[in-house]
Order: sequence, then C-alpha cells, then structure tokens
Amino acid sequence: MLKEYRERKGISQEKLEALTNLDRKTIFRIENDVNMPLLDTFAKMAIALNLSDAEIVKEVKKSIKQEKRR
Repeated sequence: MLKEYRERKGISQEKLEALTNLDRKTIFRIENDVNMPLLDTFAKMAIALNLSDAEIVKEVKKSIKQEKRR
C-alpha cells in the first residue's frame, strides 16, 4: 500500500528516505512485504506521503480482511 501511494504521488524511495530519515533498504523491505513497519515508522511514511486518516483506515481495514481470508 505504501509503495502504491508513494508511486502515485511521484516520490522516489530516495526522496522518501530524505523525508523520513529512514534507510532506503528499510523502505524497500516494507514496500515489498519483507518487513512489517513499527507504528512510528509507518507514521513517518504516512506523514511524508501526506496520507489522510481516511486513506490509512481504508487500507488497514483492507489488510485485515485479507489476513482473515488466509
């Protein structure tokens, strides 16, 4: 979800790295579902991507539904 929003907003991983002070490798692993971000890491990325509360809630609900199906 974060990768989709990042790409939609035209922000590179390098730019997101600068905006969040997170390592680009960390961003890559989160975007590719290798690692689940800690809440503060997710918050940094959401703020940098200017995600609304509604967008975040929508994506969290979608993720929970997908997990239940597994």
